[in-house]
Amino acid sequence: MTPDRRLFLLALGSGCAALAACGGNAARMPRPRGDVQRVEAAGRGDFPNIPFADWTDEEPDYLLYPGDEIEVALPTASELTRTLKVGPDGRVALPLVGQVMAADRTLPELEREVSSAYASQLVRPVVEVTLRQAGPIRVWIDGEVRTPGVIEMTGDLDAYQAVVQAGGFLPSGKPERAALIRRGPGGSRMMRVVDLRPRRGEVVALRRGDIIFVPRSTLGELAAFFTQVRAALPIGFSYSINGSNGNGYATF
Repeated sequence: MTPDRRLFLLALGSGCAALAACGGNAARMPRPRGDVQRVEAAGRGDFPNIPFADWTDEEPDYLLYPGDEIEVALPTASELTRTLKVGPDGRVALPLVGQVMAADRTLPELEREVSSAYASQLVRPVVEVTLRQAGPIRVWIDGEVRTPGVIEMTGDLDAYQAVVQAGGFLPSGKPERAALIRRGPGGSRMMRVVDLRPRRGEVVALRRGDIIFVPRSTLGELAAFFTQVRAALPIGFSYSINGSNGNGYATF
């Protein structure tokens, strides 16, 4: 295993371990819901005890990420309205109530949380949260590519283009059996096999937080990969403790 690959996997895994250690301060990772099944087109023994939700192209609710710019408006107390950027620790600073965790919240969830925070300060804590500008959009590439790691999307990007940005396939890779792991509705985890061979494969548009894994041999290798990182999925904002003072930092 190359040093880059080892760092990549450690980053994914440590994000989850630190998330659990943070308790109530951590960004919430929603549990998968709905029926789950093993991946279609794979052998029944390839993915023991690794459930995935049924694949759907439905867009899940948007989750806020560090770097997103939002407006937190209070119509009943307009002097408290602020345009804020979600910080590297996933929080935003609000007048009167201080720091509030925003990362990994939907807009309605953050509205409810901020309204609750202002309940002791205002008679009518009506809150409206609007996404003004999304922050950096990142995807993860691993497996048999030359430079596995994080790719920052500056525009539309498909899976093959992302692999090219990761240095291309290694000769040992099986691009026709690549795997796409994606967050689905309700925070579920989905996976499907994609063919990324040049000129013969699929054009698969990527979304924020997608993972592309290029196996060396069969999809059985993916089971080992997923076992290492499954607790850190769906990839979103992973929260960690920095030292003993309780301040957080983003793993990615």
